[in-house]
Order: sequence, then structure tokens, then C-alpha cells
Amino acid sequence: MQRRRFKQTSSLDQRLIEEVQRLRKKEGAHPGIERDKLIRKARHAEAAADMQEWLTSPGLRSPD
Repeated sequence: MQRRRFKQTSSLDQRLIEEVQRLRKKEGAHPGIERDKLIRKARHAEAAADMQEWLTSPGLRSPD
């Protein structure tokens, strides 16, 4: 069985930021379980974006 591969047209950072923005727009929904799930998902996406930025920062390069 072959794996499906997708060519991403934007960077991971950009996709994460767009996901956070999309989720934040939906947060205005009525209070309840669904809203809490959206908030949690947005926080996870923000954390992933922060980690991606930290991992790709030039300060983490190994010394030559």
C-alpha cells in the first residue's frame, strides 16, 4: 500500500497561523463544550507554531 503524499504550498508556520486565526473566529460561538474544544485547539496550534519557530531559530544551530 502506497502512502498518499501531499505537496504543501505554504510553510508550516503559515498554515498554523491560519488555523489559529480560523479557530479564533469560531470562538465567538455560544459557550459550551464545542467552544471549549475550539479554544483548546487554537491554543494547541499556537503552541505548535511557537515550537516550530523556536526549533527553526538560528540560535539552536550546532556549532561548526
